[in-house]
Amino acid sequence: MGIKDLLEKLLNLKSRANGFNDQFTDYQDLSEKPPKKKRNLKSLIILPLLILIGALILSCQYTVEETEQAVVTTLGKVTSVETAGLHFKLPYPIQNVTKVEVNRTQKLQIGYSGSNEQNNSAVAAEAKMITGDFNIVNIDFFIEWKISDPVKFLYHSDNPSQILKMISQSSARSIIGSKNVDGVLTTEKSIIQSEIKEKIINKLEHYDLGVQVLDVKIQDSEPPTSDVIRAFKEVETAKQEKETRINEALAYKNKTLPAAESQADKLVREAESYKESKINEAKGDVAKFNAMYTEYAKNKDITRTRMYLEVIEQILPGVTVYIDSSEGGVQKLLPLRGFTESGVTQGGEN
Repeated sequence: MGIKDLLEKLLNLKSRANGFNDQFTDYQDLSEKPPKKKRNLKSLIILPLLILIGALILSCQYTVEETEQAVVTTLGKVTSVETAGLHFKLPYPIQNVTKVEVNRTQKLQIGYSGSNEQNNSAVAAEAKMITGDFNIVNIDFFIEWKISDPVKFLYHSDNPSQILKMISQSSARSIIGSKNVDGVLTTEKSIIQSEIKEKIINKLEHYDLGVQVLDVKIQDSEPPTSDVIRAFKEVETAKQEKETRINEALAYKNKTLPAAESQADKLVREAESYKESKINEAKGDVAKFNAMYTEYAKNKDITRTRMYLEVIEQILPGVTVYIDSSEGGVQKLLPLRGFTESGVTQGGEN
């Protein structure tokens, strides 16, 4: 309820009181007209009394918004926590109401101050931290939090938001102190954020402030001087170039390796096929030799002569050989081939 509404109600009460006073005065005039000084004294008593009663009535009601909860204390002791809506209470100082915004996300800035990125100003005492390898870095981050328990937030500590800030700074320095400077400035920011959040939550469980941490976000991390900043940017550029070269090499590997594997597999299959063919050929030669040896063992002279003739045929291809198998022999006339050409042409070679 606004001040304007309260004044309007007070004016209404005043007008009603004046009307009641006029009626009472008229009644007195009909019976016995009192002195003017006595009438003024009664007006001075009744009017403040009515105003006081109206103010007490108005103070007995209060409204809680959607984002709020109201903590009600009776004679200094917490008796209830009310949610959104219109509520009533006993007048002060018997009961008192403290409203707390429990459904609003609040932001705690560490290492910088300002409402937006353009107007941010660094807070060196908060931003400067030491890494595990004894390097100095400036880190700006913020904590998103909200009130989880209005009673604990109001009465378990004197200044819970300041305590949360000190816990956040302590947790951040502890985590940064366990990391090397390269990880803090380049690749480990997301890991550091989650570790800081976990450490803050663990400490809040111990202090029991009635607040809940929603998120931790690192805004920026950089070395304290421009020369070091430039050196680290060059290192970051080199790392990105390294990653690019590695990705290119992996792409080339993925492109050429399947072809090489296919060629190797083809060569292996051909070698295995050649191996099998040679093994089968050798087995066939062995079987042939064994068969020949078996026949040779049965008829050694015949086999020896046949083998001799086969070898001569291989050594002297195309040579005509005449064998004289008669006992008395024959008279050989040269050239013998001339006498047999007609026979060859007519009846075939003998």
